[in-house]
Amino acid sequence: MATCADTLGPLLGTAAANATDYLCNQFADTTSAVDSTYLLFSAYLVFAMQLGFAMLCAGSVRAKNTMNIMLTNVLDAAAGALFYYLFGFAFAFGAPSNGFIGKHFFGLKQVPQVGFDYSFFLFQWAFAIAAAGITSGSIAERTQFVAYLIYSAFLTGFVYPVVSHWIWSANGWASASRTSGPLLFKSGVIDFAGSGVVHMVGGVAGLWGALIEGPRIGRFDHAGRSVALRGHSASLVVLGSFLLWFGWYGFNPGSFLTILKSYGPPGSIHGQWSAVGRTAVTTTLAGSTAALTTLFGKRLQTGHWNVIDVCNGLLGGFAAITAGCSVVDPWAAIICGFFSAWVLIGLNALAARLKFDDPLEAAQLHGGCGAWGVIFTALFARKEYVEQIFNQPGRP
Repeated sequence: MATCADTLGPLLGTAAANATDYLCNQFADTTSAVDSTYLLFSAYLVFAMQLGFAMLCAGSVRAKNTMNIMLTNVLDAAAGALFYYLFGFAFAFGAPSNGFIGKHFFGLKQVPQVGFDYSFFLFQWAFAIAAAGITSGSIAERTQFVAYLIYSAFLTGFVYPVVSHWIWSANGWASASRTSGPLLFKSGVIDFAGSGVVHMVGGVAGLWGALIEGPRIGRFDHAGRSVALRGHSASLVVLGSFLLWFGWYGFNPGSFLTILKSYGPPGSIHGQWSAVGRTAVTTTLAGSTAALTTLFGKRLQTGHWNVIDVCNGLLGGFAAITAGCSVVDPWAAIICGFFSAWVLIGLNALAARLKFDDPLEAAQLHGGCGAWGVIFTALFARKEYVEQIFNQPGRP
């Protein structure tokens, strides 16, 4: 690809070499500033999702447990910041590293003085605490504070970072952007924004937590029949869902990390900026389709309309499209959302049959729909988009 000097040099002439260097440096500084601002703003949006998780959790539990669940959400952010700073970032992105775990940058020590953007750390921390926020919903109403503190710290400081290293670091054994060695299955795992890395990790962690703790008292009667323990505020659930929807526009489009990158020759109208817009569209379509499909699917199943089901379907669609949001066409996102709704409905039916108690359906929603999203991406990813975004021209 032609550099700035290659482009301006012939235009300004050899006598203007100093002017060429000056202009190119100014362009580079401006590009870096815009990209850093874009990433920092995206990090703020992802962090704002914690408010959505808090409202969703508060509305989904009984009134007497509201303060406890809100405390766990604050704990996720605060404890997650310290443990991700001390250990998590190093395990995820410490360089040099092997294919399984990073080994440097503990406490952000020895990070490069040139080329390292602290906005990237903030963005990745926001992702780590999102995974922890998913877990808190699965084990709501029956968890001791100290036990949850240990659980959250271990998840944000070790489990999530190691998985993110596998998929997102340049040396990860399953990374689609691996810079050395062969790609897994000649393509790597394409999980652009975290259907697997964030949602499956949080969902599976919540699954194990709920299994270990068992169902809430009164959730099933002596005959094993399900007893509804309804949350105290559907209004908070809807508010939380809309806040999460808003934050997802930082979660998915923000995962490009930069925005001023061209995909074609100088002057091309196609670049990262257009892919960012397409990603926002696919995210919107998948979530919306899943919400409507869940609305009518549950109506056929239960005989009535339920706003809680619609909100969960919406979030399930978002969780599913997160892996392939940047590499699929809008029409494919509709397919993703449609099937994610049925994945959620089916897993909820299975959970009831197995007497599995998850107050927010987090394991089914994030774990199940996240798994579907990874599979969907393998089936519907468009080669042209994959080559552009992962910088691997000529890949399968």
